[in-house]
Amino acid sequence: MDSSPFASLFEPLQIGPVTTRNRFYQTPHCNGMGNLRPDAHARMRGIKAEGGWGIVNTENCSVHPSSDLMPEVLQTLWDDGDIPVLARMVEAVHEHNSLAGVQLAYSTYYNGNRLTREIPLGPMSRPVSGYHPVQVRAMDKQDIRNLHDWWAAASRRALQAGFDIINVDSNFSTIAFQFLSPRNQRSDEYGGSLVNRTRLLKELIEVSRDATQGKCAISVRLIIDELCGPMGLQAKDEGIEAIGLLAELPDLWDLVVGTWADDSPSSRFASENDHERFMLGIKSVTTKPVVGVGRFTSPDTMASMLRRGVLDLIGAARPSIADPFLPNKIKEGRYEDIRECIGCNICVSSHFAMTNLRCTQNPTMGEEWRRGWHPEYIAPKQSESEILVVGAGPAGLECARALGQRGYQVTLAERTTQLGGRVTREGEQLPGLREWLRVRDWRITQLNKLPNVEIYMDSDLSIPDIVEFGAAHIVMATGSKWRADGVGRANDRPIPVDSSVQVLSPDDIMDGVPVKKGPVLVYDDDHYYMGSVIAEKLARQGFEVVIATPAAEISAFTANTLELARVVKHLDECGVALRTHSILARIEGGEAQLLHTYTGRAQQLTIASVVMVTSRIANDSLFYGLQNFMEQDAGSKILTVGRVGDCLAPAAIFQAVYTGHKYARDFEAAPETTVAKRERVGLENVRLV
Repeated sequence: MDSSPFASLFEPLQIGPVTTRNRFYQTPHCNGMGNLRPDAHARMRGIKAEGGWGIVNTENCSVHPSSDLMPEVLQTLWDDGDIPVLARMVEAVHEHNSLAGVQLAYSTYYNGNRLTREIPLGPMSRPVSGYHPVQVRAMDKQDIRNLHDWWAAASRRALQAGFDIINVDSNFSTIAFQFLSPRNQRSDEYGGSLVNRTRLLKELIEVSRDATQGKCAISVRLIIDELCGPMGLQAKDEGIEAIGLLAELPDLWDLVVGTWADDSPSSRFASENDHERFMLGIKSVTTKPVVGVGRFTSPDTMASMLRRGVLDLIGAARPSIADPFLPNKIKEGRYEDIRECIGCNICVSSHFAMTNLRCTQNPTMGEEWRRGWHPEYIAPKQSESEILVVGAGPAGLECARALGQRGYQVTLAERTTQLGGRVTREGEQLPGLREWLRVRDWRITQLNKLPNVEIYMDSDLSIPDIVEFGAAHIVMATGSKWRADGVGRANDRPIPVDSSVQVLSPDDIMDGVPVKKGPVLVYDDDHYYMGSVIAEKLARQGFEVVIATPAAEISAFTANTLELARVVKHLDECGVALRTHSILARIEGGEAQLLHTYTGRAQQLTIASVVMVTSRIANDSLFYGLQNFMEQDAGSKILTVGRVGDCLAPAAIFQAVYTGHKYARDFEAAPETTVAKRERVGLENVRLV
């Protein structure tokens, strides 16, 4: 008998007609690959199964062309031609004895059917969400009967593809929940009372079971609380009651909270296991297994959820992306090797970019098929080459770690007395970013296990120092610095500023440079997190702060990380004044002149200081100095000089980690192995005339 404190996580569990080998449940999550890149999608899901996830689900899988979410890259089971795409994923999951689940969905209000041009259908007539000029038509009884037929056909195709679990999606954008929500104002038997509003969900569960002849388990993914008060479903009221009404009908309850942004909050705004309060009491109304999420990374927290009877399975999307081998590492007692999710939500942004999944912690995510990268394994060294990596920020740490894992002799030199570079500075100096230190800490832990990697801090190397060191290969990971002249997206020349106002950069704020007393303008032309966290930091220090941006939204990119609403609300609560559509033109006589992005109309703002959050400059002087040295000294022992991270091109931290990892993978590799594969549309059935 396993005496491990986490043995309960590895107990099998019966779910209807199937049995999962453990309690790790990779919840449905988008990935930017979907049916457009089936090989990449299958390989990514298969590696999750290899890493120990007992159940691996697809993302949203539309059952009919009238539920078209293009241009988002998802899955479809509209006809038999979709079966081979999903069967490929099922095969990859089954190869490792895991169960494969498909998230059947019929989206409404969220989709304008841009590709198919079918009329969107829903419980009520209303415009689709966003600003697409299309309206949903209220479903009549024939439409509902048609939906039953479409759902049954998709369920049969799912069975044919080999799926073990049919997930009846009753999420924020899908048809069953739109009927279930109190916002459904229908007056027939599908509206009004809770019993009536659960009718469609009940019917779809029954349709799924009948269509698959009881061979597949039927799960329900349900919002337990809409987080919008009495206007929506609330866990303490109709949420629990709805589960009670259908208690034993599905084989598994898969519970979420609110919208996607509510269910997957970033670590800036929510800690691990933030959803537990919504899950309490569910086990009192159903005997069926329950799974929930909470950005679980701690084995103690996971085991506690099972021990206390809150959940029966541990659901995870983001932690399974950060570390596909998280279950196996817990089982093997390698807790320090878990690549913990930092909750930055850069993974979500890949969905909105409609491209392969990416992750700050796990640079192999989305590259499993395309580049042949595995999160745990890497090709061994090709020679006895020695490598000097200069700079121990996120790119340098990852580059040294991966090269060391390959077996090369690596020396990592850091100019300061701390490892981590910008991750350390931002995580320790700026509000809400402390969990991002996991990027540094995991890599330091792994580096300390490698006897072939030496680390030297407080080593400010010059070109003669590097030459004297004698390594054949040099990698520059020297980072970047923030500009203070305002050059960015909106301003391609320095902004005129007279001496009446103090000009600062984010680096100055993080370095503790005293800020002049008086109003502060944070000019954000970066549009990610930096402007908002600088504004928050200054507001908390007692300054009167205005954040201005040329964009239509404050921290506009954070819409892609599901943070935008929280960022704006949080800044407002901190007393920060918000100004959008505002280009900083000049500062003169203690006043900033802001021009409206479209009209050019000017506004004056009295300020004492300005923080320019616009763009960064690569610290690449050493790189170019070494290149010049090699050109002038034909006898130099240095064979190659490379650069990674912000020294290569300033970007977000996920990109710095990726470039460091890519350098290590490509080092001394055959050129043909470093080229990413592409998935192409097959034309074998197309006749050209």
